[in-house]
Amino acid sequence: MGSAFEFVLVANLDEGEHLLDDCIAEVKRIEFLLTEFSSSSQTALLNQSAGKKSVCVDEEVYLLLSRCKEITRLTQGAFDITACALKKLYNFKGESFTMPSDKAIRETLQKVDSAKIQLLKNHEVLLTEQGMHIAFGAIGKGYAADKVKNLMISKGVHSGVINASGDLTAWGSREDGLPWKVGIADPANPSTILLWLPIFNSSVATSGDYEQYFELDGERYSHTIDPKTGKPVKGIKSVTIVSPSGELSDALATAVFTMGVEVGLHFIEQLPHTHALIVNDRNEITMTRHLKLNLHETINH
Repeated sequence: MGSAFEFVLVANLDEGEHLLDDCIAEVKRIEFLLTEFSSSSQTALLNQSAGKKSVCVDEEVYLLLSRCKEITRLTQGAFDITACALKKLYNFKGESFTMPSDKAIRETLQKVDSAKIQLLKNHEVLLTEQGMHIAFGAIGKGYAADKVKNLMISKGVHSGVINASGDLTAWGSREDGLPWKVGIADPANPSTILLWLPIFNSSVATSGDYEQYFELDGERYSHTIDPKTGKPVKGIKSVTIVSPSGELSDALATAVFTMGVEVGLHFIEQLPHTHALIVNDRNEITMTRHLKLNLHETINH
């Protein structure tokens, strides 16, 4: 899925290696279903058939699509797995950048809307518009982490961490009984830790622009595209979400990044057992009321 996974399990040495193999196999199984980087995945088959015919998918893919549509509704369109069509208009990795024309954005927006994903009977799925493109990049890592966690718990592993390219899902506690700790990277210097966050039976996901962004006319734009306007988001450097689910944390980090600081914080405050920490483009930190932090010793209170 274009992501590096790391697994940490508190288990007996004689069974640990087999358990780690099970973790790897489960991620590979999910990758085979969801990846964009294979022409034979169910995601690829759906994109190839957009506007032409429905595709029969596995039940878990069908249910994941249903939850994606529900998160789109819940976030009023700030999260949308069809928005990846817009990213094709932008080059975030080149040395120079040109904003696409309003006409190109308008035309592409016609292919962006989760309502155009039709969930039919017998696990049949139809993307109604030709040129539609779905991708699970904003939710797939978290979904895979949840599946691995549940698999390990079913095998009697009472404690562990799944690191999905920096997004962490943890359960239980460390071998010494202390909680797992997640380091939140400083958007201004990603190689350093801004603060430490202790977690217990939670998932932490961060959406940040420190790896892919561009500056135009003195303004900094992130690689996250607003599905409603078709334009890159600005004003935020990173969003970290803590929730009971890797899938939900992953999706909401993208959604809140798009919503902005004020709307995003208000939205997360309405959700049970869910918290947010946001760093804006002036490196100011804001967070939801009940998020408890162990700040790194180098940070001034």
